[in-house]
Amino acid sequence: MDSAKGRPRVPLRDWALYRFDRTLARSTGTLMGWLVITCLAVVVPVSLLLVWTDPGSPASLSERLIATWRISAETLRLGAATGTPLRLLLSAVLGLVALLCVSTLVGVITTGLAERMAELSRGRSTVLEQGHVLVLGWSDQVTTVVGELVAARTPRRPRAIVLLADRDKAEMEGALTARVAPAPRARIICRSGPASDPDVLALVSPRSASTVVVLPSAEPTADAEVLRILLALRAVLGEDTDGPPVLAAVRDDRYRAPARLAAGPRGTVLETDTVTARLIAQCVGRAGLSLVLRDLLDFAGDEFHLADATAFHHGPFGATLLSHPNSCVVGLLTPEGRTLLNPPADTVVPPGSRLIVLARDDRSTRVEDCRHLVDVSAIVAARPERAGPSRLLLLGWNRRAPLVLDQLRSTARPGSVVDVVVDSAVPGPREPEGGGGEAVGPDVRFRSAPLSRPESLLGLDLDPYDAVVVLGPDRGDGPDHPDDWTLVALLAVRLLEQRTGRETRVVTELVDDRNRPLAPVNSGSDVIVSGLLIGLLMAQIAQNRHLAPVFEELFSAEGNNVCLRPAGAYIRPGAEAAFAAVVAAARDRGECAIGYRRHDAARTGPGDHGIRLNPPKGERRVWHAEDQVVVVATTHHQLPTVAAGPDESAVPDSAPSPR
Repeated sequence: MDSAKGRPRVPLRDWALYRFDRTLARSTGTLMGWLVITCLAVVVPVSLLLVWTDPGSPASLSERLIATWRISAETLRLGAATGTPLRLLLSAVLGLVALLCVSTLVGVITTGLAERMAELSRGRSTVLEQGHVLVLGWSDQVTTVVGELVAARTPRRPRAIVLLADRDKAEMEGALTARVAPAPRARIICRSGPASDPDVLALVSPRSASTVVVLPSAEPTADAEVLRILLALRAVLGEDTDGPPVLAAVRDDRYRAPARLAAGPRGTVLETDTVTARLIAQCVGRAGLSLVLRDLLDFAGDEFHLADATAFHHGPFGATLLSHPNSCVVGLLTPEGRTLLNPPADTVVPPGSRLIVLARDDRSTRVEDCRHLVDVSAIVAARPERAGPSRLLLLGWNRRAPLVLDQLRSTARPGSVVDVVVDSAVPGPREPEGGGGEAVGPDVRFRSAPLSRPESLLGLDLDPYDAVVVLGPDRGDGPDHPDDWTLVALLAVRLLEQRTGRETRVVTELVDDRNRPLAPVNSGSDVIVSGLLIGLLMAQIAQNRHLAPVFEELFSAEGNNVCLRPAGAYIRPGAEAAFAAVVAAARDRGECAIGYRRHDAARTGPGDHGIRLNPPKGERRVWHAEDQVVVVATTHHQLPTVAAGPDESAVPDSAPSPR
């Protein structure tokens, strides 16, 4: 039968079921409310009937209502009423209804709690923290960044680290638990969802964060996703310039400028591929540099901090170097925010400046005159370094290889040669930017060979080369890991060394830090775990964004870098002298000494490989010619010098061929 409007008439039973289903689908609170109403609709009338049918009930209305209330409140007393069979039946019905309502109510509450727990496990609840570090995105660096922030000893260490990524919350917590040491005073909070969604991003309170860190994933579209996250962050924070500092990382230099615009005036954007390429190029000419940088960047030892410079205002910068017994001064942060790394010793320290120091933490630096510790008789006169051409072999190719070649072009000595052997089509050599004029940098020559076959690697002739750079392939969609080929290539190089009895300097890049102990390299080689070093760098800048220009210069081809130089160039070999004498000798050469490396522990030493950063100025030891001093200095040539004399610097005309 149809209604007057032509719509089919809905049976009352179906309509009631539909309304009931809608009630169940609304919320737990609505369902609880209906249960209470249903329970009262049954209990109160039955209680009234029990009171009014009781011959012994009070005569007054108020007393009967009190009796009704008492019976309603004691509904769990199944069969508690006495009298006629009807009264017993009504009492039983009342108890059963109450039992049904109470059990249903318990079930509803349990279901609601279970749904709430499931919602929390999905990581979509709001975070109400103040001063937390917010990490957006998931990458190989996430465990390093979170672990270093937890390990930081600075008083600015966050009490909470909030991680938002489009991954399962339980999976993220499991990965962090397995790789990050527990911290008694720091909480790690994970939330799941796309960080590029402003509504999801607002759940983690970015406005109240102390720092926001945006990590690129391993996907090909990682840089575009970083840009979307920065735009979402901008949408949540608005145009307010008082928002938290933002630190982001991209891989392609084409995304760096847009990312800087999206990050705003308080943003810092790192280009990870360029930083990695600079580290590889720097390590080619400085054996042990990767170990120094790892020690310098992690929070387990000494790191860069800002210290008060009031005692040195209007004085020369050189006076600060021997005025800190337990820290090493390397530069100035001017009142305008400019960073002066290793300035000339006669640079005047302006009022309002702060010192950039290498120290245990930002509270351990103290001022004390250490000039009396300098033994002038132990210091040797500065001698110019002999710089000859060198020959380098680059095995493999990935997206960072052109950047590595650019860095080598800008730092190589005249007459140097770089031979590139790749496993695929020969990539065209990239000319130095700015083109025109005379050729700049080393002669770069390409050839291809089946490097995926071990016999091709074992057929290489390494004798003409001063160093070998091994670059693994980019991460692909297949089951192979980029480190697999790299480890095979390193093993082949090691076998070639054993055949010839000559050790070759090897610089290689690995993706996974767990593969570093597996790398078969000699003690004079450097293994760069790019993801680890980038993560350490981001953690340092996240703790103090003023250090970003410091690391930018240290890892650039121009300006000041971290160098390892023979100790015999500073202290007379065999002389016993305090480290203050090394600092004074480096100061006279326009350098800042920050540590040393013992030759007797470089091969057999523990995990530090003989490296000691920021030793006390009063630490005395006998210095040997094979020891090395770690300095912050300006350098123009980084490739290793040919061992032969000047007349033997000619290099072969062809790239290596299998024998």
